Amino acid sequence: MIKLLKSLTLVVLPVLTLFLGMQIGMTRESQKLEQKYASIEESFGGGVGSGVIVNNPEEEVDISLLWSVWGLMTKHYIEPGKLETTSMLHGATKGLVDAVGDPYTTFMPPQENKDFRQSLNGKLQGIGAELTLRDDQIVVVAPLKGSPAEAAGLIPEDVITGVDEKDITGFSLGDAVELIRGPKGTKVTLTVDREGEGSLDITITRDEINIPSIESEIKEYDGKKIGYISLNRFGDTTTEEFEKGVKSHLEAEVDGMIIDVRFNGGGYLDKAIDLSSMFLKKGKVVSVERREGEPVHHYVTGRPIAPDVKLVMLVNEGSASASEILAGALQDQGRATIIGKQTFGKGTVQEVFDLPGGTSIRITTARWLTPNGKDLGKEGVSPDIEVERTREQIEAKEDPQLDTALELLSKGE
Repeated sequence: MIKLLKSLTLVVLPVLTLFLGMQIGMTRESQKLEQKYASIEESFGGGVGSGVIVNNPEEEVDISLLWSVWGLMTKHYIEPGKLETTSMLHGATKGLVDAVGDPYTTFMPPQENKDFRQSLNGKLQGIGAELTLRDDQIVVVAPLKGSPAEAAGLIPEDVITGVDEKDITGFSLGDAVELIRGPKGTKVTLTVDREGEGSLDITITRDEINIPSIESEIKEYDGKKIGYISLNRFGDTTTEEFEKGVKSHLEAEVDGMIIDVRFNGGGYLDKAIDLSSMFLKKGKVVSVERREGEPVHHYVTGRPIAPDVKLVMLVNEGSASASEILAGALQDQGRATIIGKQTFGKGTVQEVFDLPGGTSIRITTARWLTPNGKDLGKEGVSPDIEVERTREQIEAKEDPQLDTALELLSKGE
C-alpha cells in the first residue's frame, strides 16, 4: 500500500533537480491518502465507468473519461504493440499530477524514485546541479560543490533553454531532467540564458558525484581563530558530521564560527532542527502551516553544544529550503549574523508517499514559516549584511562574503 517516507526539506532529484521541503513521520495526511488510494483501487478494480475519487465529503469526480480513453486506445490504436500498460499507467498518473501546475508536486516512476533516494545519501551521477521550474522556465538553483556543472561554469539563475540543441521551451521539470541526465563520461551541452551575457552554450561531462555533508577547517585571521564549516547538504549523516566539526572547533577554542550554506539546496527537515538546536538554548525553529488547522511548531531540543559562540551564516541565491530554515531560525532568534545575498525562497513542504511498483509521489502539503512568521516561500531570508560575490570573483577564487564574515568575527562584534 502507501508508506510515507522520512520527510525532507530538499532533494536533488535525478542528479540535478531541486525538490524541497518535507514533513517528518507518518501524519494524518498519510492516513487520509491511504484511504483515498484504497477507494481508487476499488474503483479501478471494477474495470469501467462510474468509479470516483472522493476529494472531500461534498464533491465527487467522475473518472469515466479516463476509462473511456483507455478502452478506445486499446481497441483502436493502429500499433497495439506500443500500448505498454505500465508506461501508459505511469503517463496517465504523471499527467494527473502535473496538471496541478506545482513543480514540487510530482509523480516518480521507479528509476526516478531510485535516483531520488540515492541523492539524499549524496550518491549522484550526472552533471550535479539543482534545478527548479519558475514561470515555466527551467532555472538553475545552484551547481553542487565540486560537481561537473560547477567546473563547467553553470551558475545560479541560469535559465536552461536547450539541451544538445533541442529547444526545451515549455518542458516540464521531469522531461528536462530526462534529457540532461546520462551515464558517467558522456557529454551534454546546455544552452542557457544568463543575465547580462545573453545566450551561452555550456558543455558538461557527466560524472559520478559524491557530496560530503560538511567540510570543516579553522581559519587564522587577524590573530584570531575562526571555525569554518561548509554545509553542503542536510542528509542522513549530517547531524553527526556537523556536531563533530562544531565540537572540534570548540576544543580549539575558536573566537567565532562561520556556517556556510551557500549553494546548499536543503535536505531533511529534522537535520535543520538538529543543527539549530546546537546553537539555540530554547525557542522555535520553524512552523508548518497546512491548509487546515493551526500551524505545527517545531522547537529546539534543549541540548545546545555551542549556545554562546559568536556565529555568522553565509547565504546566497542558491541557499534553499533546509538552509533557509536554519538561517531563518538563527536570524529570528538573534543568534547569528546573516551575510551574503537573498536566499532562493523555497518555502513549501512536500511529503513523499510510496506507491506500488517502486513508484512514489511527492505532494506539496504545507509551507514553512520562520519563528517570526515570515513565509520562506515568498520572502526567503534577507541577509543582515548584503555582500555581492560576482562570477569573476568566483572564478578568481575571491570571496568578499567570507572576508566580511572573518572581519566581523575577528573584531568580536
